[in-house]
Amino acid sequence: MRLTSDILQVNRQKLLNAFPVDLKQDVEIVADFLIDKNFDIHPKVEQEIILDGQKLIIPGRVYFDIPTDTAGNSLTINQQTILNCIYLRHHNGFVRQQQLEKLIYNVKDYYVIPFVFQLLGEYVMEILEVADKHINDKTINNYLKFFNENPTYRQQTESRMISYWDVYYRRFKYNKLKEYIGRKIFDRIKKSERTTAVCINGELFG
Repeated sequence: MRLTSDILQVNRQKLLNAFPVDLKQDVEIVADFLIDKNFDIHPKVEQEIILDGQKLIIPGRVYFDIPTDTAGNSLTINQQTILNCIYLRHHNGFVRQQQLEKLIYNVKDYYVIPFVFQLLGEYVMEILEVADKHINDKTINNYLKFFNENPTYRQQTESRMISYWDVYYRRFKYNKLKEYIGRKIFDRIKKSERTTAVCINGELFG
């Protein structure tokens, strides 16, 4: 069923609300690219975050056909990155994992962080394993910055991660939380956070 023009325009604005204002022109091009594919967004599920002091609203789930390998090839590199961020909210877990793999080597764009971080509060093991690769020495400072801007959301996501471990993995694969990849990811970020705090105070312990 083809969506009405009113719904498509609402969805277009929601995409603009999910990225910093300095990306407006690129996001508009990506939005037009998706609208041609009958792009839809869950009307209620979303997450408000702060990024460089701006309030953004990240869609909870998006719906459209599974992208082909060549989808988005007509877009610039930055526009493809924006598109891949949007794919991370796709209702199909395979698509989220596939597009996340394309972002592993993106180490400079802060706006990518909330889209990857949101995945840490999900339960798909394969997606967590890919997200683990994105959180590395080159991106860790961006994650720490995001944590400082969004302390409540950080805690909510960590709690959600623990809840999913308890429901899906505790009795079948990882009976100890510390062995679960979601826990390992958060612990690694926390360790880096403590190290950074020590360095800021002018001392380094090792």
